[in-house]
Amino acid sequence: MADLSLDLLSLRAAFREGLDPVALIDAVYDRIDASGDPGIFISLVPRHEARKAAAALGGREKGPLWSIPFAVKDNIDVAGLETTAACPTFAYRPAAHAPAVERLIAAGAIVIGKTNLDQFATGLVGVRTPYPAPKNPFDPAIIPGGSSSGSAVAVSRGLVSFALGTDTAGSGRIPAGLNNIVGLKPSLGAISGRGMVPACRTLDTISIFALTVDDAWNVFEVAAGEDRDDPYSRPFALSPVGAMPPRLRLGVPREEDLDFFGDRAAERAWRAALEIAQSAGASFVPVDMRPFRAVARLLYEGPWVAERHAATRQFLATNPDAMLPVTRGIIEGALKFSATDAFAAIYELARLKRETDAALASLDALFVPTLPLVPKVSDLIADPLTPNARLGSFTNFVNLLDLAALAIPSPMRDDHLPAGATLIARRGSDAMLASIGRTLHHKADVTMGATGVRLPPLAPPSPQTDDRIELVVVGAHLSGMALNHELTSRGAAFRREAKTEASYKLYALAGGPPRRPGLLRTTKGAGAEIAVEIWALAPDAFGRFVASIPAPLSIGTIKLADGSAAKGFLVEAEGIVDAENISHFGGWRAYVAHSTSTIETLS
Repeated sequence: MADLSLDLLSLRAAFREGLDPVALIDAVYDRIDASGDPGIFISLVPRHEARKAAAALGGREKGPLWSIPFAVKDNIDVAGLETTAACPTFAYRPAAHAPAVERLIAAGAIVIGKTNLDQFATGLVGVRTPYPAPKNPFDPAIIPGGSSSGSAVAVSRGLVSFALGTDTAGSGRIPAGLNNIVGLKPSLGAISGRGMVPACRTLDTISIFALTVDDAWNVFEVAAGEDRDDPYSRPFALSPVGAMPPRLRLGVPREEDLDFFGDRAAERAWRAALEIAQSAGASFVPVDMRPFRAVARLLYEGPWVAERHAATRQFLATNPDAMLPVTRGIIEGALKFSATDAFAAIYELARLKRETDAALASLDALFVPTLPLVPKVSDLIADPLTPNARLGSFTNFVNLLDLAALAIPSPMRDDHLPAGATLIARRGSDAMLASIGRTLHHKADVTMGATGVRLPPLAPPSPQTDDRIELVVVGAHLSGMALNHELTSRGAAFRREAKTEASYKLYALAGGPPRRPGLLRTTKGAGAEIAVEIWALAPDAFGRFVASIPAPLSIGTIKLADGSAAKGFLVEAEGIVDAENISHFGGWRAYVAHSTSTIETLS
């Protein structure tokens, strides 16, 4: 039991071999007692109650998270335990679980306790708490990261299998990076925010910390779901995690946009993360980060801080001295902004979003350092604000732009501290990010958290067992191509590469940009085998996608070289007038590579 890893794959194997869930609960509490860190949990479910909950589940696996122990950030309600938001005077005892917690418990998971945080989720450092601050398990001299510090440390140390955090400006990603674990920040509204003490209600989301991407995704599949009683909940189509697309266009910050604030080890770790992604087949596109940084400044230097004041103003009015001075100072900063300032900022955000949308349009995802430096606790004592602001360099803009993000461990720094990289993409791209992230995490060849346990073997993607419709993609929607985001933003999952049977001709159609091909069926044997990719979409997403396809393209049945068939892109006969027959290239990607090479040679 002392050596048992709490990742889901290991636990499920142990349960099959006879592990008693009650014995697991005892082992979890023994680990907490032995941790020597009183700052991780603010409150614990009494051991006897957790044992009772485990015994009540019965002796057979029921539910996708059967007997899995987890922790909850202490600004999310758990019935029977106080919600403090790291402010004892604010504490209240909720009568019901937050819906996300309720869904996890219904799936068989067992709550262990409530974790420490930066007070009122205001901060990225993890030490803005009146309780003892959690200790970073790699070096107690460095910060644990916040605001979800206790949740991240609990997972990293192997005290629980997963933990809920929250994320407004990076609180679900910065602690992941500092603790060598996965931080899944879902699309806004995918997980109900009801029962969560708000920081910025329009931007908040519950986030998930886990030891592996697959674990985080398993939890997300349970926790996600529309909540009609939460006005900020939005419909979200869950997609299965697929294989990593074979070719990715990842946007990376330009060299002039990378500031590691003198932390050379962080800079070298970022170069190592880039090498990992490149070895996985990714190509890089430099991205001007200035509009993203301008969005980030709106969050902390603009009137969005008024949302934090809106969430706490009644408490602040009657208990001003109950807040930590740094927390109170940040929140009271809202008072210098007017309603006019707020509308001006909304207009500026809309303008900037046009710029950032354009930057993302031809990319599969952004790929950025999770954190540009690793501050020490002593740095925060000397200056509570500057290190915090620097930490959010690549996180603060994400929720304001309604993007999804996934923080994953990357190769360790050469000073043996954790490093991390983050994938960021459009709302709804969560499954695609997980498909990429699970591969990159394994290629990084790191241990799980601070447990010293190697990652389990990367399991193959789950076979298609639902009603998703396969789509044959031949041109600009291929992975790494200009229109691929039209698939991933609809929750499409990559399945495999393939070839058509030798009964098709491929044409480069007139018009653009982007340039597009047309696939035309001819007599069997009179055409060529054309390289394609197979993606899969849920029926409603498939229908919406098909409705957006312009003439002369259409969707028909395409026969593949292996004898199977699937729906895919075809071109009407009239569409090939003035088009170039490029069948001899064997596929659109080869043609584009040839065309690019020709242009570069001529120039």
